[in-house]
Amino acid sequence: MPLPLPEREVFLSQPHVAALSVGRSAPGRAPLSVPVWYWYEPGHDLWLMTGRDSVKAKAIAAAGCVTLLVERLEPTIRYVSVEGPVVSREPSTREEMKALAFRYLPAEKVEDYLRVAQHEQGPQITVRIRPEHWLSADLGTV
Repeated sequence: MPLPLPEREVFLSQPHVAALSVGRSAPGRAPLSVPVWYWYEPGHDLWLMTGRDSVKAKAIAAAGCVTLLVERLEPTIRYVSVEGPVVSREPSTREEMKALAFRYLPAEKVEDYLRVAQHEQGPQITVRIRPEHWLSADLGTV
């Protein structure tokens, strides 16, 4: 059964690991689908971060729109898929990096993660996406 908008937004605002899908311009290639951390607050654009020179960043820039899918299996199978245009791609701030790390990691691991991520992943960009098209279901209501 589809979820009403307020329930979709609350579900999307929880810290699920999402699957990001974005089309690629290379002939014969399927869309790129990768797990990502993201941030969403009801009624706002969602955002995620990626390496400035990554395959993901290049695909996002070329496509101009993405799909993000989040799901859970318990207590019921529930998912929200949101599609929308990329509205900005800007260099990430340390505050954004820290906020996202705190969302997904235990507090005692954040500083170590930030140090390693900055060294291994290089400069990051923050990609903002405007949710325009939603699909959702909670299969526990069937």
